[in-house]
Amino acid sequence: MSDQQPAESGQDKGGDMPGNGRESDDSTRSMAPFIIAAAIAAIVLAVIVIAELVSPVEKNVTEADRVAAAVRDFGEASSRYGLVPPREAVCPDFDPKRSPLAGRLNEGETGKAIEITKVDDMKVEGDRAGATVTSKVDGDETTGTWQLRRIDNEWLVCH
Repeated sequence: MSDQQPAESGQDKGGDMPGNGRESDDSTRSMAPFIIAAAIAAIVLAVIVIAELVSPVEKNVTEADRVAAAVRDFGEASSRYGLVPPREAVCPDFDPKRSPLAGRLNEGETGKAIEITKVDDMKVEGDRAGATVTSKVDGDETTGTWQLRRIDNEWLVCH
C-alpha cells in the first residue's frame, strides 16, 4: 500500500458510516411514507365523519317509509295488546270500534297472529296520510284503507 491509496479496511468513500451526516437523512426519508399514509387516513376519516353529519341515514327515509313503519308497528302492537293497542301507537281520538282491525279482533282478545303483508297506494298530504293495507289475522287476509296522522313528528294510526 502506498501513501496515496486509501486503505480499504471498512472505510467507504462517502458511505453510510457513523458521523458522516447521512444517517439522519435516511431515517427521516424512511418515515415520510408512513407520515403521508397517516395524514391521508386522517383526511379520509374526517371526510366520512363530515359526510355522516351532513347527511345522516335517517334523513334518507321518506315519509312513505315512515307511514309504512307506523302501520307495521300498529299491527305488532295489536297482535300483543288486542283491539286497544297502547296510546303511543294510535291517534289520541282512536276509537277501537273504528280500528282497521275491528271485526277481526274482539275486545280484550290478545295474542292473535297479525301480519301486515302489503302497504300500497300511500298518499301523504301534510300531517295526514292514507294507505291501502293488506293484513292477515290468523290466516284470514283482508285489504282496507287505513288513515294516519303525524303527531309530534310520529305517524300514528287513527282508523
